[in-house]
Amino acid sequence: MADPVFTLTRTFDAPLALVWKVYSEKEHLAKWWGPQGFEWVSGRVDFRPGGMFHYGMRGPNGHIMWGKFNYREIVPMKKIVFTNSFSDEAGMTTRAPFAANFPLEVLNTVEFSEKDGKTTLRMTGTPFNASDDEKAFFQSMFPSMQQGFTGTLNQLEEYLRGQQ
Repeated sequence: MADPVFTLTRTFDAPLALVWKVYSEKEHLAKWWGPQGFEWVSGRVDFRPGGMFHYGMRGPNGHIMWGKFNYREIVPMKKIVFTNSFSDEAGMTTRAPFAANFPLEVLNTVEFSEKDGKTTLRMTGTPFNASDDEKAFFQSMFPSMQQGFTGTLNQLEEYLRGQQ
């Protein structure tokens, strides 16, 4: 099976330098990253190729969910490439809490561009080292992922408004 590719594009009424800053620094990520209704409880960011963003968030049900980005490539003000996965509190990769056949890792690319003072993010994600079953499940999750990332980017948009 070919690797399914999830894509999402969003334009923000904010300059590229600001969007890059809030996407790459822990104190900002803590204010907007994650699903709507989740509260940031812990996190650390080592924003460099080979570094990691590891975070924990408490869901509305009180359960704490852990995740991480392993940064692979960073082109300042242009692109961030990372694998993303669920993890435990120690940062070890774990299966998604909602489905055993969700890929262990997803390779993501976030590209940034600016025009007339507005910044466009283009996100793509594809299963990384995944089985055909995991790829098929990932593709079946596109509507849910669209909804989830839209909520996260809504939080980013609101946060950006407060930073200008």
